[in-house]
Amino acid sequence: MTARTWPCCRLRLAPIAAVLLLLCLTTSLLGGLWLNAGCWGTRSDQIKLGTNDLAGDDPSWGPHKMAVIVPFRDRFNELLQFLPHLHQFLSHQRIRHHIYIMNQVDGLRFNRASLINAGVLLTANDTDYIAMHDVDLLPLNDDLNYSYPASGPYHLSAPSLHPLYHYPTFVGGILLLTKKQFHLCNGLSNRYWGWGREDDEFYRRIQEAGLKVFRPDGITTGYETFHHIHDPSRRRDQKRIGEQRRVQFIRDRETGVSTVRFRLLTTTKLRIHSAPCTVYSVQLYCNRSQTPWCEIPKK
Repeated sequence: MTARTWPCCRLRLAPIAAVLLLLCLTTSLLGGLWLNAGCWGTRSDQIKLGTNDLAGDDPSWGPHKMAVIVPFRDRFNELLQFLPHLHQFLSHQRIRHHIYIMNQVDGLRFNRASLINAGVLLTANDTDYIAMHDVDLLPLNDDLNYSYPASGPYHLSAPSLHPLYHYPTFVGGILLLTKKQFHLCNGLSNRYWGWGREDDEFYRRIQEAGLKVFRPDGITTGYETFHHIHDPSRRRDQKRIGEQRRVQFIRDRETGVSTVRFRLLTTTKLRIHSAPCTVYSVQLYCNRSQTPWCEIPKK
């Protein structure tokens, strides 16, 4: 299949669109219900997703359905580009899917891993595999295959293709797993507050679960395979506070999808340029005795 350029990645969106999206996603920090992984089956039964399935009953789309789980906070301009682009890309491949924006609305540091864990639990009924997907990474090559990863975790944004990260154990950016594979690893560690390192720890979980990471083969577009839309003026939270400097390199055997705690505040259905998504606005729980670095100390 010949690679083609996807026009959606070149959208120039008016600032007013980002403001409208911000208003849609803004939610009160009151209310909600604290959830923990111990009752995830019951919780999922109570949340009927009711997604608009473009494929309907067309068997050519296959039997599987993917939950695209997007950890998110204050990335409105990126989301305005990401959502219509990825929905069009996956529909072209005839991949049954729904996109879930895991919107962290608490006052804690960003925790990508816990948001993914929460997303897996909240989508338990409606999908059988996931894509852990960064909001700032847009696929451009049609040969990138988002199909059901039956053989093992499938790392689409391979080190030979990702615009920025090229070390051999890298599994960040876009990673596909079946729900069973994800639970075999007990999901991701909940200890990683701030930017980075959670993917490296997850690679060790994948290895210890006896799973093999697969990557695309025969892609010739190299580092032009994805469009990276990260705003360089946006600073990443790379602070390492106290014991976090040491703990970030240690395999976490205590936390994961089985222990994640969060409060689901709102469930919002959105469409951007006809592309549907579900926004889960959540507050994460921090055990300050275990991870006091979930907050940056006030000066």
